[in-house]
Amino acid sequence: MADLAPLQEALRTIGTDPSQVLTPDAAHLVAYGEEVVSVNSVPGVVVLAGRERDGIHASVTVVEGAQVAQPVHLCFGMFTPEGVQNVRLELVMERGARATFWSHCLFTQAERARHAMNAAVDIRAGAELVYNEAHYHGPSGGIEVLPVATVKVGRRARYLADFSLVQGRVGKLAIDYDVAVEEDGLAELTSRIYGRGDDRIGIREVLNLNGARSRGLIKSRVAVSDDASAEVVGATFGNAAGARGHVDCLEIVRGRAKASAMPEVRITHPEAKVTHEAAIGSVDERQLETLMARGLAPEQAVDLIILGMLR
Repeated sequence: MADLAPLQEALRTIGTDPSQVLTPDAAHLVAYGEEVVSVNSVPGVVVLAGRERDGIHASVTVVEGAQVAQPVHLCFGMFTPEGVQNVRLELVMERGARATFWSHCLFTQAERARHAMNAAVDIRAGAELVYNEAHYHGPSGGIEVLPVATVKVGRRARYLADFSLVQGRVGKLAIDYDVAVEEDGLAELTSRIYGRGDDRIGIREVLNLNGARSRGLIKSRVAVSDDASAEVVGATFGNAAGARGHVDCLEIVRGRAKASAMPEVRITHPEAKVTHEAAIGSVDERQLETLMARGLAPEQAVDLIILGMLR
């Protein structure tokens, strides 16, 4: 029988009730390192996973027309000081399907570790996928997180993705997403990241609006402190009539940290429109003074402001 105790304890540590995650009526995949611990399919959602020579190979298919009420949970963890986790994920939303995924990435005890995810996502005509990926790390900063995704958003399909890493230190983060949107499709990519110590954060997100009236948004909220660094690249290309896209990047810098934002917008069709805005700065002094006047120490006040921005 699968030993889910380490996962359950980790979920409790981050304030999540395990009984609300691994329910019998919810599809899930649980992996520790490169070991598949538990797989559960439900009507409308087929989950397959196994270990191969180069890591874990998993596929999740939400069948045509399925309206999945319970979130699908993908739980990737490492509960040893050192380790490697390589995951190759194929995710298919068939025509008209609708589902929400929660990807819990738990590395609260890892000191030297590597987590690499290579995902191919196919959202077919009229389908909708909400994909939330939340990382929870310890204080070591000895972790590499390397998520790569290629996403196809079909006609009238919707893709809403949220990546958050605000608890603990990451060490090195390198996000590389490439999304293509067809006619009347929608893609929204949101990232919320807090880098500390000497963390190195890199984000590259490319949005290709290939279909008529396709829409897209890249929204980045990044804070870096101490000696951390962040480089954010958001690119949106309007390639069809009526395509509309926007890149929105906000970065907060503290201490000796460094940050850069490089939005790229381009149109190849005269009836497309793509806009961008980027801002890099420090914590708002008025907010800081207000919180300190209410009794918070300067460090507490700064963290509260930054975490508020990252929510």
